[in-house]
Amino acid sequence: MEQLIKRMVFESYGVGKYYDSHIASTTYLLRTMKYRIPQMGEDNIGAEAHTDKSFFTILHQNGVNGLEIKPNGVNGLEIKPKNGDHWLRLQFSPNSFLVMAGDACLAWSNGRIHSATHRVMIEGSKERYSTALFSYHKGIIDIPQELVDEQHPLRFHSFNHYGLLGYFSTHHSDKMPSTANAYCGV
Repeated sequence: MEQLIKRMVFESYGVGKYYDSHIASTTYLLRTMKYRIPQMGEDNIGAEAHTDKSFFTILHQNGVNGLEIKPNGVNGLEIKPKNGDHWLRLQFSPNSFLVMAGDACLAWSNGRIHSATHRVMIEGSKERYSTALFSYHKGIIDIPQELVDEQHPLRFHSFNHYGLLGYFSTHHSDKMPSTANAYCGV
């Protein structure tokens, strides 16, 4: 699914010729997360506001309890619109997936693709489970020259994706609006 989505993105921007080499350098991390029900007096924040550092993240959240498909998953994911100051609560249908661009995609696309700030707010009386597939790129990510023009001047330098991750972890940049801007912004 991630490769199909990436192919569609590359082709839609007219840079499909870079797809094969990008895929050959892609690695993945699959992570399962459990958000417990807040106890009396605790915040209901399951995950603080952040952007993903991946290229893409594919997210699936509770629709399954053991082998029984639940009619309604435990929602809680909220995103902040690109030009907004409020939070939007996402409602997942059973067996649905959400694809989000991360900071690496933001930089690769020269700012054309937004890396959404998001958080998890736990409400109700059920634990929330989600599974995320994060894609990363080994080596240097170059910003395609085709994505740089008068309307879109160069905003990011070529960068090492693992260097971006290291920068994030050592500079506590979770409070920065964009790790990509801080790490490889022009």
